[in-house]
Amino acid sequence: MATDHAVRSTAPRGPRLPAFITPGLLDQLAARVSAAPHAARVTTNAPYTGAPLADLPVSTPEDVEAAFARARSAQKSWAATPIEERKRILLRYHDLVLARRDEALDLMQAENGKTRRDAFLEVVDIGIVSRYYARSAAKYLRPKRRRGAIPLLTHTTELRHPKGVVTVISPWNYPLSMAASDTVAALMAGNAVVQKPDTQTALTALWSMDLMYEAGLPADAWQMVIGRGSSIGGALMDNADYMMFTGSTATGRRIASDAGERLIAASLELGGKNAMIVLDDADIDKAAEGAVNACFPSAGQLCVSIERLYVAESVRDAFVAAFVARTRKLEIGAAYDYSMDVGSLTTPSQLKTVTEHVGDAVAKGATVLAGGKARPDLGPLFHEPTILTDVTPDMTVYDHETFGPVVSVYSYRDVDEAIAIANATAYGLNASVWSGNGARGRAVAARVHAGTVNVNEAFAAAWGSIDAPMGGMGDSGLGRRHGADGILKYTEAQTVAHQRLQGFYPPSRISPETWTTLLTGALKAMKAVGVR
Repeated sequence: MATDHAVRSTAPRGPRLPAFITPGLLDQLAARVSAAPHAARVTTNAPYTGAPLADLPVSTPEDVEAAFARARSAQKSWAATPIEERKRILLRYHDLVLARRDEALDLMQAENGKTRRDAFLEVVDIGIVSRYYARSAAKYLRPKRRRGAIPLLTHTTELRHPKGVVTVISPWNYPLSMAASDTVAALMAGNAVVQKPDTQTALTALWSMDLMYEAGLPADAWQMVIGRGSSIGGALMDNADYMMFTGSTATGRRIASDAGERLIAASLELGGKNAMIVLDDADIDKAAEGAVNACFPSAGQLCVSIERLYVAESVRDAFVAAFVARTRKLEIGAAYDYSMDVGSLTTPSQLKTVTEHVGDAVAKGATVLAGGKARPDLGPLFHEPTILTDVTPDMTVYDHETFGPVVSVYSYRDVDEAIAIANATAYGLNASVWSGNGARGRAVAARVHAGTVNVNEAFAAAWGSIDAPMGGMGDSGLGRRHGADGILKYTEAQTVAHQRLQGFYPPSRISPETWTTLLTGALKAMKAVGVR
């Protein structure tokens, strides 16, 4: 690539881990894995340097079975724990996460490779989620009176019971948010959890579990297993009362099929090829800054980040110039402080995907406006934030999720075309609309086929609106996290109806013919007076 495409870079600050991450800490966290004493081991590597990081025991299917047995035993007493006590535990966890945030940031950076700024957003997320469910669960879970079959004579109540033991399978890209946010809601609903975090980022998940126990969670209510899905995935599914999965669409399809065979429910947050639409009345500088924040957090390894950018023809040149200028100024490198804008990719396979997508596009005629290449001079897994244009449907990057710091810029003639091409995807996870008119932006957003749409924001506005549901449409998944949906999905609804005095069958003293006439008249009267 030409040198004028380059993004600013800073050499790594050295391979040394933060002082908090000691051999003793690593051993302590590894000991929390549910595995046999002499289990096989797996080594993870630090993305910044490629050096070995953690040595973790590998769980077997038998270990998973044992974890479920312990969790199922603990769940009975946990479900009987008063909601106010669960609330106190969760609020203590909230306080511990915030008080010890630097520990979380060190671990996330060490095993994921993201910048400290991006890691801190995960701490913020868990603070918001844990506070929300601690203080909202009682409202969602309490018995609710429902309209009975016969007014005044039928006393009907809706109850909520925990599912039992929930399997949570969490990914590597957001090791604290995805490990803890779904678990928090499941626990608050009275369930126990058996979780399989991605091995690469298991340390953060284990640290989070440790803090929950320190906050007062009863022993064995949250179990952690480590291993490949091909080895322990069957045991995780066969023992689950509910399945929560975040990951690829291909794996999500298999989990949905297996859950269907078992007749258990599942919530799946899957892939995305998210679109951002810049309308002709958008503030160009704000939209360009928003695009940087939409495309490159966590090196683009974010399920709700933007990979397709559609700009009105009339403002395309001005927008692209501003976006490219900002992107080229980004600092890319390794640092355990707040000095970097873009960090490392997490795994060699992810770097391979990114370089292949960019290489394929360039070979077929795409133009690189910024970035465009891997940066082995900075570390083994760094890749420049990359802006492409002249991308065509025959290129892999056009409609396949890259999950990296790569975005393709297109133009459109009118709003109807923008919406049509934004919706021309099997996915439907997140989107962003930029406009100088809020009402216009919201009207366009309502026409986009995505579970969350942000106006004049990238993704944080919808994600952080914790009282509202978050999830995907189409190939982006099933179910929702956050809000009422995010906790009620971990419960079974039960209707208890107590019929008093008289039901639908006639008393012995009234003939069926007379009863039919009386009941028909009553139904007509209820409609006439507005009874629902």
